[in-house]
Amino acid sequence: MSVLAHEILRLGLATGLRVATAESCTGGMIAAALTDVAGSSAVFERGFVTYSNAAKAELLGVPEASLAEHGAVSEQTARAMAEGALAHSRADVAVAVTGIAGPDGGSPDKPVGLVHFAAARTGRKTRHLARVFPGDRAAVRAATRETALALLAEMMEG
Repeated sequence: MSVLAHEILRLGLATGLRVATAESCTGGMIAAALTDVAGSSAVFERGFVTYSNAAKAELLGVPEASLAEHGAVSEQTARAMAEGALAHSRADVAVAVTGIAGPDGGSPDKPVGLVHFAAARTGRKTRHLARVFPGDRAAVRAATRETALALLAEMMEG
C-alpha cells in the first residue's frame, strides 16, 4: 500500500479537499492506489480512465483540435485532462497522466517512457511535469503512479 496514498487521505481529511484522477497510460492505477486505503471514500471523488483520444475529448473535454495538433502525449493534453477532471467532477484537486509506457509507440520526439503530468486545483494555476522513466512497461507505469501521487499531495498541501 502506498505511503503517498495514505498521505493524500490524511491531507484530504484535514483540509476537506476531494480528489479526482484522469489517467491514460496507467489505466486506473492511481485511482486503485487511492482506493486501496480504507476510508478513501471521504476524499476520493472519482477517476476517469481515458485511454483513447475519443474518451479524452468526450469525458474530459480535451479539445480535439489540441489532440490533433499536439497529440495525446503532450503538456497541452495533460493540462486539459486535469482541468477537465475538475470541471466534470465535484473534486477540488485533480491529477492527470498521459504517456508512452511501451514497449512500442515511441518516436525520437516522444520516446518510450515519456509521461506528461498535470495537477489542477480550484482557484490555482495548473502545474505540469514531464518525465522520461527507464525500464519496461510495468516500471514506467509504477513510476508514473508514484510521481502522480506525489504531485497530487503537493497540490493538496500548497
